[in-house]
Parts: sequence; C-alpha cells; structure tokens
Amino acid sequence: MDIASLLSFVAGIVNVAGFLSVQRLTTNVTGHFAYFVDEVFKLDPLKGLIYFLYIFFFFFGSFVSSFMVELISKRADRYVYVIPTIFESTILFSVAFSGNQLIAKYPDILAFCLLFAMGLQNSLVTKISNARVRTTHLTGLFTDLGIELAQLFFYKQRKQAGKLWSSIKLRLTIIGFFFLGGIAGGILYSMIGIYVLSIAGAILLLGIIADEIKLSRFLKRETTD
Repeated sequence: MDIASLLSFVAGIVNVAGFLSVQRLTTNVTGHFAYFVDEVFKLDPLKGLIYFLYIFFFFFGSFVSSFMVELISKRADRYVYVIPTIFESTILFSVAFSGNQLIAKYPDILAFCLLFAMGLQNSLVTKISNARVRTTHLTGLFTDLGIELAQLFFYKQRKQAGKLWSSIKLRLTIIGFFFLGGIAGGILYSMIGIYVLSIAGAILLLGIIADEIKLSRFLKRETTD
C-alpha cells in the first residue's frame, strides 16, 4: 500500500495549500455540507449554491475516477490506476501555475479544481484498497482506527490479532503521511506559495514512474524464470 501513503502525503499538501490560499477546505466536504444547509436556512441562494458546488465537484471527481478505472480496466488493465493519477497530477500542475490569478479573481474556481482532484483521488485509493482506507481526510481513518484498537482487547488469537495489527499499522502510516504532507505543505507554501501544488503533482508522477519500474522488473523476472 505504498501508493496509499503517497496519495495521503499529497492530500496533506493539498489540504494545507487550499486552506492557506483561499481559506477553503479542499480535501473533504463534511464542513461544506453544514455551511450549505446554514445558507439555505438563511435564504441566501448564491452562497448556498457555492457550497453545493464544493460538494458537487468532490462527488464529480469521484465519479470521473471510478468511470475511468472501469473503462481502462476493459482495455489496458496495467494502466488502470496510472491514467487517473496522471490526470490528478495534471490538475495540480494547472492550478499551481494559474493559482495566483485564481486566488486574486476566482478563488472558488481554485477550490472547485482541488475538490475535484481530491474526489478523484479518494475514489481511486478506495478502489485500490477495496474500500479499506481513504486518503483525503482523516474522519473515517480515525473511526476505523478506534474500532480496531478496541477489537484488540477481544480478538486474542494470533491470526486475528495479526490481521488487526496489520490494518492498524496501515492506518497509522496513512495518517502519519497526511500529517507530514500537511507540515511540508505549510512550510513550502510559506516559501513558494501556491506553486507548492506543482511539487504535489511531481510526487504523484514520480510515484507512478517508481511503480512502473518495479512492475517492469517483476514482469521481466517472471519471464526469465
């Protein structure tokens, strides 16, 4: 699950960069839904629409990611996760190099783009892990972590305990990488501003290249054996 840790690190960067640049949460929609309902009760349709669009773009990113995975899996299974990740990287690069203009004139569009990218990523890692983990926000991770830590007191058999510890280590690793990404994102944002998103995009591309090299070596070893 190295790819999940990598994606969590990137999400940590995006989370901090999005908040520092436009004061919007861009890796989850829980808070936006609460604000949407609040604006509806205040009878402010324009602000309510903006919060609705935050939710929609995260959802739409998830939809597009899953659609791409299903489509690619029928044609080139080897690249089923590569192409969506490249797509996410492209979005991050685009926002990085147009971000200053967006921050000044169209901050909501910047937030839409990042929410779309994080919805895409969240759906992708959910597919990779068979719905075991999420990487763009920590609510579900901490919930599952709490459940599994409690289960350790009751599941004493070696096989059961081993599975639990394996899952706990995975969740702690992903949480740790999210925090590290957030710290790195905050430091780098103070130095280069929104261009920090280009580093996140580059990390995704490097991760893909590393995975492709590993896969090529494995396939080569299989054919020679």
